[in-house]
Amino acid sequence: MPCLLRVWLNALTHDNCISRSCPDRDFAIEMTMFQLTDIGRGDGVFISTYGCQMNVNDSERMLTLLEMMNFRSVPSPEDASLIIINSCSIREKPVHKVHSEVGKYRKLKQAKPDLKIGVGGCVAQQEKQKLLKDIPLLDFVFGTDAIDQLPEIVSRARLGESVNSTRFDHQQPYHIETMVRNPGVSTFVNITKGCDNFCTFCVVPFTRGRERSRPLSHVLDDVKKLVDRGVREVTVLGQNVNSYESDCGANFAKLLKSLAVETGIQRIRYTTSHPKDFDEELMDVMREHGNKVMEYIHLPVQSGNSEVLARMNRGYSREAYIEKVKMIFERLPNAVLSTDIIVGFPGETEEQFQDTMSLLDEVPYESIYAFQYSPRPFTKAAKFEDQLAEPVKNERLMRLLAKHREIAFKLAEKYRGQELDVLVEEFHEDTGRLAGRSTQNKMTHFQGPKDWVGCTKRVKIMEAFPLVLKGEVLQ
Repeated sequence: MPCLLRVWLNALTHDNCISRSCPDRDFAIEMTMFQLTDIGRGDGVFISTYGCQMNVNDSERMLTLLEMMNFRSVPSPEDASLIIINSCSIREKPVHKVHSEVGKYRKLKQAKPDLKIGVGGCVAQQEKQKLLKDIPLLDFVFGTDAIDQLPEIVSRARLGESVNSTRFDHQQPYHIETMVRNPGVSTFVNITKGCDNFCTFCVVPFTRGRERSRPLSHVLDDVKKLVDRGVREVTVLGQNVNSYESDCGANFAKLLKSLAVETGIQRIRYTTSHPKDFDEELMDVMREHGNKVMEYIHLPVQSGNSEVLARMNRGYSREAYIEKVKMIFERLPNAVLSTDIIVGFPGETEEQFQDTMSLLDEVPYESIYAFQYSPRPFTKAAKFEDQLAEPVKNERLMRLLAKHREIAFKLAEKYRGQELDVLVEEFHEDTGRLAGRSTQNKMTHFQGPKDWVGCTKRVKIMEAFPLVLKGEVLQ
């Protein structure tokens, strides 16, 4: 029996799973053996993915499981007999977006009565049974803890059952296999799921659950297998990678060191870091293994004002954050920083917003991901009475982005004339150009043959912009 199928069988026959879905354990195993390999019968599956890298990685796992069940991935919903929306709760009006996308498939479902439509991801975890009640076109919803049960869920839906599988199981250890069908040159590896920080604006603890870490041995094994498949770079993922702790006691710094020393991976990146847990030990590992651990660091600040940070429950002040930045550049002078910023948080005054604006002058962020605050279900900030008007939030966001755009173009100029090591990730047939990322995480384009994909090339930068560099290969 294939390894991944065996893993799913183990999940299916766990007592908790049986109590939810199958009244008899032997029947569940019998059903699995006879039905799993023919669920799809070669039918098409279309997955629409929203949100973060974690969701992208989850969609890969879904497709891998379904392809094992004889589905095939198709490029459009018109070609599918199974449509899955992998939803995201972070952006504005997430439930509305799910309603809107499912509504687009109304005529398609009328023409194809056997078409099954499901919603997974964070909105499914957040809304649960309510989605099935509010959207009659839906056949199933499944949460972020139920991906490994997807073949069973789809099988039940195809038998006419309306399926809701959104229960968290905090008792089970976080044991998954990284399921990547075509990993390419660079791919993601999950090391944690969930979050225990409960920032007042963030819905993640409610949609991804409490924080859990994978065993170090499992992560190492995953990366070794990916290297054998030709992967040159991995990005380890978690809502807060810095709080990683293996059952053997290894922390995040030790995980990075183990990946650098015990595997053949060429490059290691990570996201996302939490400033309160970002420490000197991690910096020392990055410095010691700088040939493998890339110097790009995404360090979300969210606000430049200490009072706002306290209301956000971030666990650090403006001053403490700036000290962390100083520590980074003392140990890694060539480090490249990016960040997340929320503007218009409840109660934010113009003076407090100006503290965020001035932070851009103190910290050389080469890129920022900025958003205006919007309330999320279950979060404390959604209940704060001093919500700001939408025009105020939008105007502040525009000012912030305009200021950073000016800064980013100036920072990009330093790359002009530099020689960078670029890992080639793809070849564009239409232009005959290669694209890859430098150690600083800069997307770089240059001319070259297709067989350079997967190789690291020394590139001299001729043109530099905030989001992309253009150069020539040095022979």
